[in-house]
Amino acid sequence: MGSIIKGRFFCIDVKVISIYYINMRKFELIAPCHFGLEAVLKREIIDLGYDVTLVEDGRVTFLGDDEAVCRANIGLRTAERILIKVGSFHAETFDELFENTKALPWEEYIPADGKFWVAKAASVKSKLFSPSDIQSIMKKAMVERLKQIYNVKWFSEEGNSFPVRVFFMKDNVTVGLDTTGESLHKRGYRKLTAKAPIAENLAASLIMLTPWRDERTLIDPFCGSGTIPIEAAMMAANMAPGMKRSFTAQRWEHIIEKQMWDDCYEEAREMVDTSVKVDISGFDIDPEMIDIAKQNAKLAGVEHMIHFETRGVDKLASDSKYGFIITNPPYGERLEEKINIPPLYRKIGERYKLLDTWSMYMITSYEGAEKDIGRKADKNRKIYNGMMKTYYYQFMGPKPPRKEK
Repeated sequence: MGSIIKGRFFCIDVKVISIYYINMRKFELIAPCHFGLEAVLKREIIDLGYDVTLVEDGRVTFLGDDEAVCRANIGLRTAERILIKVGSFHAETFDELFENTKALPWEEYIPADGKFWVAKAASVKSKLFSPSDIQSIMKKAMVERLKQIYNVKWFSEEGNSFPVRVFFMKDNVTVGLDTTGESLHKRGYRKLTAKAPIAENLAASLIMLTPWRDERTLIDPFCGSGTIPIEAAMMAANMAPGMKRSFTAQRWEHIIEKQMWDDCYEEAREMVDTSVKVDISGFDIDPEMIDIAKQNAKLAGVEHMIHFETRGVDKLASDSKYGFIITNPPYGERLEEKINIPPLYRKIGERYKLLDTWSMYMITSYEGAEKDIGRKADKNRKIYNGMMKTYYYQFMGPKPPRKEK
């Protein structure tokens, strides 16, 4: 293709122009998170340098370019994934869903050989609520649109993957293209887990809801596979959570050039400082869990920053002042465990009382926690851990004296 301007002939590469146009434009990016932790994620996004446009239950929307897709995937600790918003519309019938989905500009994202499907459909207070029907109708609509655009009768879908996620809220539909793939909580270091592990992004959120800083002592007396201490050590070392994993959008070179990913990974690596001095400990009564935690910490690259030890909560103690307990104790969800929960929480209360300058932050679904600990929490935050309603009890200790300059 060419054009004549002032007597000179310029050859224009349509593909190059297309990549340039996409890379120069702003995307609306959607970051889902655990319900109740939207404010934490919003702060993270702002700290990365991006403008938040909308905060809803379970997700935060912000503006960003192709670099933002890379940096958000690599750098956000509390998000579940990063979606490029393809569009939004109102739909109360399957006909409306089909036509509105078909009207979206899918060709701007999905090439002729792309593999595309609706990976997940979620519906709240909407007339359309069957995930399988929503997924099927939307897939058909996407196929019809792209058949017309690419002038083909069928798709091989042998190319790169383009998973789609859709949210229905009171018949308002938001459609996003998933740039992440496996959830962002999968950092790559946790090869072995406990029976009821806490997700890495939830663990990071719990830490970020406290005033803990790397110069203060931190203990998790129920550390299990080590997630809370490892996430704390990664924060102290300024280690981006996604710097050791890959993402679906890395193969979308018509949208985000490979060099952009390389630059963002390099930026993350340059910011790491594992020489920082910290006092982080993880205790567990199960020696097998401690071995697993040590292995996970080694994979994360922070094993030298954490002291792991086989120790029951009845021996919880420290010589440090103004420290933090951040923990995810047993909830007693299993019937056979319920009888052990009240005395366990009473023991937590007894040991915490001896740490008279410390603060304690604890997530649990056990509703008798405050009664058995023997103290009402200063703050209490409702957080959904998957479908389970939990409470984040925050017992505040005194602030340490200011250091003299």
